[in-house]
Amino acid sequence: MTQIYLRQAQLVDRHTVMEIINDAKAAMKKAGSPQWQDGHPNITMITEDITKKIGWVLVIDQQVAGYVAMQLTPDPNYQHITNGQWAQPTQPYATFHRVVISSRFRGHHLGQFLMSNLLTLGLAKGLTNFRLDTHPVNAAMQGLAKSCGFEYRGDIEVNDKLDPHRLAFELNITQPHHQDHVTNDFMKPLLHHDN
Repeated sequence: MTQIYLRQAQLVDRHTVMEIINDAKAAMKKAGSPQWQDGHPNITMITEDITKKIGWVLVIDQQVAGYVAMQLTPDPNYQHITNGQWAQPTQPYATFHRVVISSRFRGHHLGQFLMSNLLTLGLAKGLTNFRLDTHPVNAAMQGLAKSCGFEYRGDIEVNDKLDPHRLAFELNITQPHHQDHVTNDFMKPLLHHDN
């Protein structure tokens, strides 16, 4: 059986992550997208992600197959949104940046697996609001976002020397207002002994 899981990225992962990112940069360039063509993401950014403990790698059979940075602090680029608005503008949120899957593992729907794990991590940290952005030409990322329940909310600008325009997406998970307290009281009759 295939081992597949998400773990925090370590400094030793940097060069493998950069190989995956550089491969994705080449694919984006071939597709005519200016995204990731201005020199970032680079090794410095990945090192910072890992140092800040926001970098995560998707591992399949001990091989790094994907990467993402899950930022838990407000993203300055998301403060100003045009052509729409955030559904939860004042709620704390997590942002997914630098989402990438190795070309060696394309076609296995690992993007959805990665997103599912990130949402679980976010929920475990008490967050129910999630955001990401991508270039209008990046149909693959838009498709992944929509397939995971993200909705287009408007346009934002990011720090990109070639083309800063991005489509902004948001996902809000509605939690039940009241959760029943679960106990193991049902076991008492089985454990009770009459002497």
